Amino acid sequence: MQQHSETLANQQAQPQPICGSIIDDQGREVAITPEMIKQACEELEKSRVALAEKN
Repeated sequence: MQQHSETLANQQAQPQPICGSIIDDQGREVAITPEMIKQACEELEKSRVALAEKN
């Protein structure tokens, strides 16, 4: 049992891989990072606020 709990602890300590990528303008595969997702959400929110202010 101890080996199982050590394996579980090691799995929880390691960051999970990001399962997604995009293809850039040069055709290269680029991993999607949490920072990229955060930036996209911030830009979306700004555009929604700007649109709401126009109406």
